[in-house]
Amino acid sequence: MSSPAIPRRAQRLAELADRRFDLLVIGGGITGAGIARDAARRGMAVALVEKDDFAAGTSSRSSRLIHGGVRYLEHGYLHLVFEASRERRRLLDLAPHLVRPLRFTWPVYRGARVPRWKLGAGLMLYDALALFKNVGRHKRLGAEAVLALEPALARDRLTGGAMYWDAATDDARLTLANALDAAHSSATVLNHVEVKALSFSGPHGPADGALVYDRIGGNELRVQARVVLNATGPWTDEIATMEGGGTAPTVRGTKGVHIAVPAARVGNQAAVTMLSPDDGRVMFTLPAGRHTIIGTTDTATQEHPQEVRAARADVRYLLAACNRFFPAAALTEDDVVAAWAGIRPLVASGNTGDPASASREHAIRHTPRGVLTITGGKLTTYRAMAEQCVDEAVRHLGITVRACDTARAPLPGVRAAAGSASGTDDRPLLDGLEWREADVRHAVREEMAETIGDVLIRRMPLAFETADHGRAIAAHVASLMGPHLKWTDAGERHAVDEFGHEIERLFAVSP
Repeated sequence: MSSPAIPRRAQRLAELADRRFDLLVIGGGITGAGIARDAARRGMAVALVEKDDFAAGTSSRSSRLIHGGVRYLEHGYLHLVFEASRERRRLLDLAPHLVRPLRFTWPVYRGARVPRWKLGAGLMLYDALALFKNVGRHKRLGAEAVLALEPALARDRLTGGAMYWDAATDDARLTLANALDAAHSSATVLNHVEVKALSFSGPHGPADGALVYDRIGGNELRVQARVVLNATGPWTDEIATMEGGGTAPTVRGTKGVHIAVPAARVGNQAAVTMLSPDDGRVMFTLPAGRHTIIGTTDTATQEHPQEVRAARADVRYLLAACNRFFPAAALTEDDVVAAWAGIRPLVASGNTGDPASASREHAIRHTPRGVLTITGGKLTTYRAMAEQCVDEAVRHLGITVRACDTARAPLPGVRAAAGSASGTDDRPLLDGLEWREADVRHAVREEMAETIGDVLIRRMPLAFETADHGRAIAAHVASLMGPHLKWTDAGERHAVDEFGHEIERLFAVSP
């Protein structure tokens, strides 16, 4: 049975202004979208606003993994590994079109920080914390067995290793699937709507809504809600300042950088776990179609989440690791197709040491002015985080709602089918890539895409897969979007210019 159509943007904006919601969710990343979906499916009146696009921040700049967190074992976060392993199993079942099993090979070299015996013991524990219900159990491997799986790996000093399983996803489309299901469940969901101020019931009363600005239409609206929920990740403290008065930082940001290089140069057959030759940090080479993704860094940063980007030192750090493990690759900075960065919004309290060992747990709290706030967490555990947030909102409201069903409700498919555009024209956007003109039209009509960046960066990862990040086809994409969004010729040119600014912010590498 097909889902009901999402109302047009004008109707959703009218709903935003006219209704009093049980819950106003600020932030359309994976956490906010998951919360909106959960609450709407329970029957609550829900609004979700995102100042940019769904997943435009951290949620589209991850390692694209749904994983138990094997590296967390070193730091003793066994409960987090248990929870993440459970959620990985659920997502593999509920979203097989978005989450797929991924084989990892972990080679061990003589003198490595993690020797073979320790790796084997850790992976046995990893399987146990998954209740032995992962895709497959780990296997300890000799050197020849490692090379049979990954023949391009360095052979010198290789003593053996192991094979284990996690899962891969399209992080942006996983977020979008949650936002779409929230909308199909009667939530009022809007991207490109920015919260400018919170509103309160009296000088000292709790938050009762927000003043928001529609960045597409240019209008301000007042949204009323019984509970306001801050799920803005790295922007959490910016929303907190709208309550007035001094507040201690609740988020400690760390920067994670990834790069994409041609897969043929690396030669990895699946995913490979590596220990950085510089600092021993756990990192990965990951298959991504024609490309291999290498990541990630984990460094403390004061950069604003809107402006964070990879630096040349980050790129060199990642290339050095890949070249050590895959010596025939001989990668240089000229081989990098794309480099991007995101900020992990870790809980500030207690996380003051090495970012790599900082906890990925989340925290849910009410601020002094009654704003329900969630910080921390990770992509894999978003569903459980959302369930806990909605439970807390329901307790606060003192209402009776349906039970949470997201642990058993499949996520909707969100990819346009071939030929789904009206008419018979279904040409590819670029030769050699799977994305078609039909996908652009579908993104606008069915997936709330409003800008070229919404389409080329988040509805399809084309911007990550081409050296010019989609700049050469931007005008053509604008011409496909324009009729549906009522753009004039000048509007299409403006959209192309704005896309140029966006890809510069996202993909430019700092000196």
